[in-house]
Amino acid sequence: MSATTFETTTPGRALRIGLWAAQGLLFFVFTSAGLVKLLTPIPQLAAMMPWAGQYSEAFVRSIGLIDLAGGLGILLPALTRILPRLTVLAALGCTVLQVFALIFHVSRGEAEVTPLNLLLLTLSVFVLWGRGRKAPIAPRQF
Repeated sequence: MSATTFETTTPGRALRIGLWAAQGLLFFVFTSAGLVKLLTPIPQLAAMMPWAGQYSEAFVRSIGLIDLAGGLGILLPALTRILPRLTVLAALGCTVLQVFALIFHVSRGEAEVTPLNLLLLTLSVFVLWGRGRKAPIAPRQF
Protein backbone atom coordinates (compact mmCIF):
# COMPACT_ATOMS: atom_id res chain seq x y z
CA MET A 1 0.00 0.00 0.00
CA SER A 2 1.41 3.39 -0.91
CA ALA A 3 1.78 6.24 1.56
CA THR A 4 -0.73 8.30 -0.43
CA THR A 5 -3.39 5.61 -0.15
CA PHE A 6 -2.73 5.27 3.57
CA GLU A 7 -3.08 9.04 4.12
CA THR A 8 -6.40 9.23 2.31
CA THR A 9 -7.93 6.30 4.20
CA THR A 10 -6.74 7.18 7.70
CA PRO A 11 -7.67 10.61 9.04
CA GLY A 12 -4.78 12.62 10.38
CA ARG A 13 -4.27 13.32 14.04
CA ALA A 14 -4.76 17.06 13.54
CA LEU A 15 -8.13 16.44 11.90
CA ARG A 16 -9.28 14.15 14.70
CA ILE A 17 -8.16 16.66 17.36
CA GLY A 18 -9.86 19.48 15.48
CA LEU A 19 -13.10 17.53 15.26
CA TRP A 20 -13.10 16.69 18.98
CA ALA A 21 -12.34 20.34 19.80
CA ALA A 22 -15.15 21.55 17.54
CA GLN A 23 -17.55 19.00 19.03
CA GLY A 24 -16.60 20.05 22.56
CA LEU A 25 -17.08 23.73 21.79
CA LEU A 26 -20.42 23.10 20.06
CA PHE A 27 -21.52 20.93 22.99
CA PHE A 28 -20.69 23.71 25.46
CA VAL A 29 -22.33 26.52 23.47
CA PHE A 30 -25.50 24.68 22.46
CA THR A 31 -26.16 23.01 25.82
CA SER A 32 -25.47 26.27 27.68
CA ALA A 33 -27.77 28.23 25.38
CA GLY A 34 -30.42 25.55 25.62
CA LEU A 35 -30.35 25.46 29.41
CA VAL A 36 -30.50 29.26 29.61
CA LYS A 37 -33.52 29.35 27.28
CA LEU A 38 -35.22 26.55 29.19
CA LEU A 39 -34.54 27.62 32.77
CA THR A 40 -34.42 31.42 32.77
CA PRO A 41 -37.68 33.29 33.40
CA ILE A 42 -38.82 35.06 30.22
CA PRO A 43 -38.47 38.64 31.60
CA GLN A 44 -34.83 37.98 32.57
CA LEU A 45 -34.19 36.20 29.27
CA ALA A 46 -35.70 39.14 27.34
CA ALA A 47 -33.19 41.43 29.05
CA MET A 48 -30.38 39.28 27.58
CA MET A 49 -32.05 38.43 24.25
CA PRO A 50 -34.71 40.99 23.30
CA TRP A 51 -36.39 38.64 20.82
CA ALA A 52 -37.27 36.25 23.67
CA GLY A 53 -39.74 38.78 25.06
CA GLN A 54 -41.37 39.30 21.67
CA TYR A 55 -42.32 35.69 20.97
CA SER A 56 -44.37 33.14 22.84
CA GLU A 57 -42.85 31.30 25.77
CA ALA A 58 -43.53 28.02 23.95
CA PHE A 59 -41.42 29.21 20.99
CA VAL A 60 -38.53 30.29 23.22
CA ARG A 61 -38.59 27.05 25.22
CA SER A 62 -38.79 25.00 22.00
CA ILE A 63 -35.65 26.69 20.70
CA GLY A 64 -34.04 25.87 24.04
CA LEU A 65 -34.93 22.18 23.64
CA ILE A 66 -33.56 22.18 20.10
CA ASP A 67 -30.32 23.79 21.29
CA LEU A 68 -29.99 21.27 24.12
CA ALA A 69 -30.65 18.29 21.83
CA GLY A 70 -28.11 19.58 19.31
CA GLY A 71 -25.46 20.09 21.97
CA LEU A 72 -25.93 16.66 23.50
CA GLY A 73 -26.17 14.97 20.10
CA ILE A 74 -23.02 16.57 18.72
CA LEU A 75 -20.84 14.99 21.40
CA LEU A 76 -22.36 12.14 23.40
CA PRO A 77 -22.98 9.55 20.64
CA ALA A 78 -19.40 9.96 19.37
CA LEU A 79 -17.93 9.99 22.87
CA THR A 80 -19.77 6.85 23.98
CA ARG A 81 -19.58 5.24 20.53
CA ILE A 82 -23.24 4.28 20.95
CA LEU A 83 -25.02 5.12 17.68
CA PRO A 84 -22.24 7.53 16.63
CA ARG A 85 -24.05 8.33 13.37
CA LEU A 86 -26.37 10.43 15.54
CA THR A 87 -23.48 12.88 15.86
CA VAL A 88 -23.64 13.42 12.09
CA LEU A 89 -27.39 13.98 12.27
CA ALA A 90 -26.95 16.39 15.18
CA ALA A 91 -24.33 18.30 13.18
CA LEU A 92 -26.81 18.52 10.29
CA GLY A 93 -29.48 19.78 12.68
CA CYS A 94 -27.12 22.37 14.17
CA THR A 95 -26.20 23.50 10.65
CA VAL A 96 -29.85 23.98 9.69
CA LEU A 97 -30.57 25.72 13.00
CA GLN A 98 -27.77 28.23 12.41
CA VAL A 99 -28.97 28.97 8.87
CA PHE A 100 -32.42 29.74 10.28
CA ALA A 101 -30.88 31.75 13.15
CA LEU A 102 -28.94 33.86 10.65
CA ILE A 103 -32.07 34.55 8.60
CA PHE A 104 -34.05 35.30 11.76
CA HIS A 105 -31.53 37.75 13.21
CA VAL A 106 -30.82 39.52 9.90
CA SER A 107 -34.57 39.91 9.25
CA ARG A 108 -34.90 41.55 12.69
CA GLY A 109 -31.97 43.92 12.08
CA GLU A 110 -29.78 42.13 14.64
CA ALA A 111 -26.70 41.78 12.48
CA GLU A 112 -24.45 42.28 15.50
CA VAL A 113 -25.23 38.75 16.76
CA THR A 114 -24.60 37.03 13.42
CA PRO A 115 -20.82 36.52 13.83
CA LEU A 116 -21.55 33.95 16.56
CA ASN A 117 -24.09 32.27 14.29
CA LEU A 118 -21.53 32.18 11.46
CA LEU A 119 -18.92 30.63 13.76
CA LEU A 120 -21.38 27.98 14.98
CA LEU A 121 -22.45 27.32 11.40
CA THR A 122 -18.84 26.84 10.31
CA LEU A 123 -18.08 24.49 13.20
CA SER A 124 -21.28 22.52 12.60
CA VAL A 125 -20.46 22.07 8.90
CA PHE A 126 -16.92 21.01 9.84
CA VAL A 127 -18.25 18.32 12.21
CA LEU A 128 -20.86 17.26 9.64
CA TRP A 129 -18.17 16.83 6.99
CA GLY A 130 -15.53 15.38 9.29
CA ARG A 131 -17.67 12.84 11.14
CA GLY A 132 -19.72 12.04 8.06
CA ARG A 133 -16.88 11.54 5.56
CA LYS A 134 -13.32 11.92 6.79
CA ALA A 135 -13.16 10.60 10.36
CA PRO A 136 -16.33 8.74 11.28
CA ILE A 137 -16.55 7.14 14.71
CA ALA A 138 -16.95 3.36 14.66
CA PRO A 139 -19.82 2.04 16.76
CA ARG A 140 -19.00 0.16 19.94
CA GLN A 141 -19.06 -3.61 19.56
CA PHE A 142 -21.01 -5.30 22.33
